[in-house]
Amino acid sequence: MKGVRHIIFDLGGVLLNIDYALTRDAFVADGIADFDDLYSQLRQQSLFDLWEMGKITRQEFIGALQKASSRPISDTQVISAWNAMLLDLPVRRLQILQQLRLYHDLFLLSNTNEVHEEAFNKILMRSHGVPDLGVFFDKVYFSHRVGLRKPMKEIFSLVLDQNGLKPEETLFIDDSPQHIAGAKELGIQVIFLEKGMTIEGNIFKPKIAG
Repeated sequence: MKGVRHIIFDLGGVLLNIDYALTRDAFVADGIADFDDLYSQLRQQSLFDLWEMGKITRQEFIGALQKASSRPISDTQVISAWNAMLLDLPVRRLQILQQLRLYHDLFLLSNTNEVHEEAFNKILMRSHGVPDLGVFFDKVYFSHRVGLRKPMKEIFSLVLDQNGLKPEETLFIDDSPQHIAGAKELGIQVIFLEKGMTIEGNIFKPKIAG
C-alpha cells in the first residue's frame, strides 16, 4: 500500500461473491446447451459486451437469449438464470471499505448491467439494510452507465481523469487477468485476485497485536 492514495475495486469476485456456474447451469436447464461458448469470465460474445455497455435494451438482451434456447423460456426465467451467479456481500468486506475510506479515496469499477445492478442492490438491502453500494465509495463507475467496459483503457482513463488521480498513486484490484492488464498499461498499480484469494484473507488482513 506504499504510496497508494486511491483504490479502485472491481465488484464481482472481489466484493460480491459470484458463481458463474450457477448461471450456466440455469441457462443449460432452460435449453441453452452451449451457454459456456457464449459467456464466461474470460471471454464472451458481443451480445454481452453490448449489454454491459448499455448499447442494447433489457428486452433485446432477453430476446436474444430466448432465441438461443431450444425451447420457449419466459422473460422471468431469463432474468432468474442471469442473476443466479450473484451470491452475497460479506459484511467483513463492507467493513474493510469503511475502514479504508478513512485514509483513501475509493472507487468502484464494474462491468455490469441494469439487471445485475438491481439484483445486487437488493442483496445489499436484504442482508445489510443498505440500499445502494455507492454509500461505500467516493464514486461508482458501472459499464452500462458510462458506455465503456474493462479492459478498455478508456474506462480506466475516465476514472483517473474525472477524479484527478495519478496512476502511480492508484491501486486497482480485480479478479480478471485481462482487466488487470488494461490497468497496467496506464501505469496503475494492480493486485490480481487469483482464484481462492479474498481481500479480507489475502490483502487487507488485520494486524496481529504483539
